[in-house]
Amino acid sequence: MTALLWSAALPGGGRRPRLDPGAPVTDIVIDEIVVPSTLEPRPAADRDADADPDGDHADRPDHADRVAAYVEAIALENAVQTEVLGFGDLDFAPAEQLPQWHDPFTPRRLFVVRAEGRIVGRATYETLADPAVTTCWLWVAVAPEHRRRGLGTALLDHLEAVARAAGRTDAIAFVASGQGVASGQGVASGQDVASGQGVASGQGATAGQGPTAGSAPTTAPADRLEASTGHGWVPRASSEVRFALSRGYALGQVERISRLPLPVDEEALAAIRSEALAAAGDEYRVHTWSGPTPRLWQSDVAAMATALSTDAPMGDVPEPEDVWTVERLVEAERRRATSGRASLTAAAEHVPTGRLVACSDLAVPDDASRPAMQQMTLVRREHRGHRLGWLVKVANLDRLAVEKPGRPAVLTFNAEENRPMLAVNEAVGFGPIGVEGVWHRLL
Repeated sequence: MTALLWSAALPGGGRRPRLDPGAPVTDIVIDEIVVPSTLEPRPAADRDADADPDGDHADRPDHADRVAAYVEAIALENAVQTEVLGFGDLDFAPAEQLPQWHDPFTPRRLFVVRAEGRIVGRATYETLADPAVTTCWLWVAVAPEHRRRGLGTALLDHLEAVARAAGRTDAIAFVASGQGVASGQGVASGQDVASGQGVASGQGATAGQGPTAGSAPTTAPADRLEASTGHGWVPRASSEVRFALSRGYALGQVERISRLPLPVDEEALAAIRSEALAAAGDEYRVHTWSGPTPRLWQSDVAAMATALSTDAPMGDVPEPEDVWTVERLVEAERRRATSGRASLTAAAEHVPTGRLVACSDLAVPDDASRPAMQQMTLVRREHRGHRLGWLVKVANLDRLAVEKPGRPAVLTFNAEENRPMLAVNEAVGFGPIGVEGVWHRLL
């Protein structure tokens, strides 16, 4: 990809701005971090690669410097996210995130701003490898003590310039808020949020803190900015919302962040299991596995992963089709195996055709004190109405209790307009703990 507006391709280059408290910054240097291929001591192959014909390897940081910069950038991301939501359940460790940074199908770039040698702002650009795709996903975070000085604006300017240079004109941003429960409308916030002026991608979030889940909504209806879908809203007065609007982004959707405390109430789970089995009847059979997808089911799972990119509710956000092949699935599962998170999958087979038509998978950290993350849950359109979503979710929770006991919770994200899937989650015991606004801008 073409690089624009960056003063140094590697950490350590360029001048560093000194940020005095409250002073606006006019001389902002944005560096691009070269994400290491491993966090282990530098491999010999990497040392050999530095001996390039141009002889400029002395200007590059060594492997340890690259690791340190990457780890520091992830730490800032997690710190901002914890500040936003009031809890650290969505934090991903550097090792857990590393495989995503080397996914050839979803290339990413990482940019930072430093003050006195410390990373105080970071931004992520992500897209799909297909050159015909015009979509990109953007994420910006700034440390609390360095906000309102133009760093977030400079980082977003930079990301948008990189996107335009690559022919990506549809920018999507995911921006989360920690808010209280608002009956029938997801969740709400009664506080003005001191945000990282954030634009987020995938799992990121930049906003501030609101009341804890379960508190009564205090934001008046006039202060709500509703998604164009008519389902869900964000607090209009919060900093992250004001920032997004000032940059020309429109709120196309609101996603609910939900948490299921573990262990699940067995009586409630048994009732859901019984109802799901009765609705599915003899035409559907459940399969479960840990780790990589069995060869028999690889093509079906790849097809469902592709369908997820178009079948899931998108609101008014132009998400592109993201095509998964068997080869891509195998490569993704190979990378996931190195991330420190195990994969548990439950799927429903349509017995008459022998094809998988529903699937749900969990990413479970090796650390038993941390929650599992719900990944894909999909029921093919032509097989909906048979409680298959319930069936595979319950089967996976059963599997989690046996194979990975002791986890405190499961977290998941769902579009507020996706009532069928929210109904599944609510029946199982998920409760809302925050929201994520999905913003879009045509660059």
